[in-house]
Amino acid sequence: MPIRVDLPATLRKRLAEADRPLIGLWACAGSPITAEIVAGSGCDWVLLDAEHSPNGLESVLAQLYAMSAYPVAPLVRPPFGDTVTIKQFLDLGAQNLLIPMVDSAEQAERIVRAVRYPDGSAGGGVRGVGSALARSARWNRVEGYLGRAAETISLTVQIESAAAVADVERIVAVDGVDAIFVGPSDLAASMGLLGQQNHPEVVESVLRAIAAGVAAGTPVGVNAFVAADADRYIAAGASFVAVGADVAILARQTEALVDRFAGGANGERASY
Repeated sequence: MPIRVDLPATLRKRLAEADRPLIGLWACAGSPITAEIVAGSGCDWVLLDAEHSPNGLESVLAQLYAMSAYPVAPLVRPPFGDTVTIKQFLDLGAQNLLIPMVDSAEQAERIVRAVRYPDGSAGGGVRGVGSALARSARWNRVEGYLGRAAETISLTVQIESAAAVADVERIVAVDGVDAIFVGPSDLAASMGLLGQQNHPEVVESVLRAIAAGVAAGTPVGVNAFVAADADRYIAAGASFVAVGADVAILARQTEALVDRFAGGANGERASY
């Protein structure tokens, strides 16, 4: 008899059951070793980024394997929210997807269809059926996977443009959107404020998105690598927050070490 397996809880389920905001970290190095180190940090969720990082299908799969021994929720961000790419990442076994650059409710509806199997209706899903060949169903070892695949998948769409904020109330109301995630960097750029994530107008837009999610009962996440920003957005009602990234932590901490022992930019070495 084949072994029957259950899949880990989705990010949607973890958010629903949480009694505090869930704290996350990014894993951007494209390394299963780094991803495992991050997963073992005690954080609640880890973002594997394939939009801005050197990650493809094979490297994301290796990192999912490396993280599978830890009680974290892996959140995978494909480079784009098209149907084919979404299908490939789902078949890898990515249960929690973060889709970047979602600017409208209509775009969110198309993405929902991409993560669901067809049901015979005109507006049903369009995900290709390959569960017997894929890790998503553990090669058909997950009992009844096809009939309950939607239960095993959590969909988060990213609000990171002025257009998305303008339509955020409709986006959070889309059936099948389990959460939204605000990206202040791209949001600032779309507002003509490149690199100014803390500009008052950007902060106001982030807070508007959080308020829309809270009002609709839709969890809202946000990227906030500065502690004061994270505190502000948690106080406003954010349910999950990304507070750092592996590559940024490595860059800043190695710089700090060199500065401490080699004297930093002024070239004055410490005396021993």
